[in-house]
Amino acid sequence: MTSRSHTPAVSAVPKDSRIDVQRFLLDLADALNTTLDLDTLLRRIAELVKNVISFEIFAILLLNERTQDLRLRFSIGHTPEVERIRIRIGHGITGQAVALGEPILVNDVRQDPHYINGHPDVRSELAVPLVAKNKVIGVIDIQSLEPDYFKPEHSQLLSLVASRIAVAIENARLYSRVAKQAQTLQTLNEISRELTSILDLDPLFARIGELLRRLFEYQMFSILILDENTQTLQHRFAVRYKENIQLKHDVPIGKGLVGSAAALREPVLAPDVARDPRYIMLNPETRSELCVPLIYKDKVIGVLDLENTRRGYFNEEHVRTLSTAAAQIAVAVENARLYERIAREEKRLERDLKMASEVQQHLLPPCCPSLPSAEFAAKFEPARTIGGDIYDFIPYSGGRMGIFVGDVSGKGAPAALFAALVAGILRSMASMEPTPSEMLSAINTSLLERRIESHYVAAIYAIWDDEHHVMTVSNSGQPRPIYCHHGKTQVVESTGLPLGLMDDAEYDEITIHAHPGDIFVFFSDGLLDAMNAKEEFFGRNRLEEIVRKHHERSADDIVTAIFDAVNKHSKGMLPFDDETAVVMKVKPDALDTVAIETARRRQKKTSPALRNV
Repeated sequence: MTSRSHTPAVSAVPKDSRIDVQRFLLDLADALNTTLDLDTLLRRIAELVKNVISFEIFAILLLNERTQDLRLRFSIGHTPEVERIRIRIGHGITGQAVALGEPILVNDVRQDPHYINGHPDVRSELAVPLVAKNKVIGVIDIQSLEPDYFKPEHSQLLSLVASRIAVAIENARLYSRVAKQAQTLQTLNEISRELTSILDLDPLFARIGELLRRLFEYQMFSILILDENTQTLQHRFAVRYKENIQLKHDVPIGKGLVGSAAALREPVLAPDVARDPRYIMLNPETRSELCVPLIYKDKVIGVLDLENTRRGYFNEEHVRTLSTAAAQIAVAVENARLYERIAREEKRLERDLKMASEVQQHLLPPCCPSLPSAEFAAKFEPARTIGGDIYDFIPYSGGRMGIFVGDVSGKGAPAALFAALVAGILRSMASMEPTPSEMLSAINTSLLERRIESHYVAAIYAIWDDEHHVMTVSNSGQPRPIYCHHGKTQVVESTGLPLGLMDDAEYDEITIHAHPGDIFVFFSDGLLDAMNAKEEFFGRNRLEEIVRKHHERSADDIVTAIFDAVNKHSKGMLPFDDETAVVMKVKPDALDTVAIETARRRQKKTSPALRNV
C-alpha cells in the first residue's frame, strides 16, 4: 500500500517523542551551522536521523542539473552496484519525490510500480525532497526491511528539517566549489611557476601528469606532440591507471577526438565517447574524454588528452580549467623542446669540434724532424677545443729546413679554418724554396687575394742551414724569437706587419751563425699572455729564464719545461689564448771546424740583429 503525506505542523509530532525531536532539532542545527565539509555534513545528518528514526538503508541523492538525474552522494547499506545507479526525475520513488516536490511514503514497495529494486529484502521506503530557494536539489531516502515501518510523523519530521538540510548542503557545496577553485588556482600557479623551470621533456611530462591529477580524476592521460613534417600527433607521454606506458599510435591532424582538437584549435569534450563518431577506441574502458590543444605563439604544438571510465565525468568547468593550464603547459613544453634542440646541437657541435680538433692535429707535423746537426721539438695547446695557432716544418734541398710558426687572429673554429688556409698556402709555396722574406710576402699576397674581414696571421718563417749552422729569420708580427748561446739568452730583433693586412708590406731577414749547443725558441704570444689569479702575465722574462735554466737539456725537455712553467703559473685560470712553442737546438757534437771558425770571425763583433738580455 502506498500513502503520500504532506508537511504538517510541528505539533503533529507525537508528544511522547517530542523530547527526542527537540534534541534532534538542536543537534541538527548545531551540525548544519558548524560543518562546511559536505561529506562530514552528510554523515552527521545520517547519524542524527538514525537517533530519531531507525532504518536499515539511508541515502542522500543530489540532483545533477546538467543531466537532470539523481546521483547517490552518501549512503549507508547500499551495495556498490546501487551506488552507481543514475535515477531520472519521475523514475523510482526518489525520482517521483523530486518530480512532485513532496514526500513519498511507501508502506510496501512490492505494491508500488515506481519502485526500483535495489535490495530484495526492502519492504518500506520514505523519500523526502530537499528544497532550497524553491528548487529541489536532492532527496533524503530511508528504507526498512519491515512493511509499514515508516509513519506519517517520520515524514513530517524529515519534511520539517528538509529545507534546512537543503540550505546546509547548498552552502557546503558552495564552500566545496570555492575550496576547489582555490586549489585549482593554486595548482595553476604551481604549473606556471614550476613547469617553466623544468627543461628536460620526460621529467616535464611526468610532472604535468602529477599536477593535473590534483585538478581532475582520470584513469588515462596522454601528451601528444605535433610532428610538423608528417602532420601527425605523436604520443610522447602516456599514463594508464598511474602506470607509464609506451604508445606507438600516431594520430593524423583532424582524425579522432585528439586530431579534431588540433585541427579545430579548441577543446573537444566527449561526455560519452560511444556516441561521438570521431572517437577512435584505444582504451575499451574509456567512457568520457577531454582533449585540449597546446597552442604556442598561435601555433598548435600538441594536445593534452584526459580519459575517464565514467560517462559524463568531464564538464565545462574542466574545459575551462584545462584550457587555462594548457596555455602554461605549452610554454613549458616549447621551452623544453628548445632546450632539447640546443642540447642536441651542442652535442653535434661538440662532435664536430672533436673531429675538427683531430683534423687540426693532422695538419700539424706528425713528428719533429731530425737533422745531423740539429734537433727539434714543438707543442701546441689550443685555448679551446680547436685554435688558430699553427706550426710546420718545410724540408728544403741541401740539408736546409724551413720553420713556420703562425698565430691567426681570433679563436675557436673561425681561427682554425683560417689557420688551415694559411697552412695550405704555405705548403703550396714550399716547392719553390723561397727565402723567409719571400715566403712571408707570398703568403701575404695570397691572403689579400682571399681577403677575409678582420682576419690576419702573425707569423715567423725561418730557414735552418744544417750544413753551415746558419739560421735566417723573417717575422710578421710574432713575438721576437729567443736565441740562447752558452746559457745566455738574446732577442732576435726581427719584426714586421702581420700577413693579410697591407698590400705593400715588406719583410726583413736576420741571419745568425750558430754554434753547437745553441738554442732557438719560436713561440706565440699565448705563452707570454698566460695570466695567474693575481692577473700577472707569464711574460718574456720568465720564458727566457726557463730557457737559460734548461739550456743544457734536449729540445724536447725545454719545450716540456716551458709548458710546465706556464701551466703552473696560470693554475686555476682558463687559457686566454692558444699556446705554441717550437725549439731547435744545435747538437753539442755537431762539430764543423771550418764553419765554426768562419762564424767566429763573422761574429767577432756583436751582431746588430741580437740584443743581450
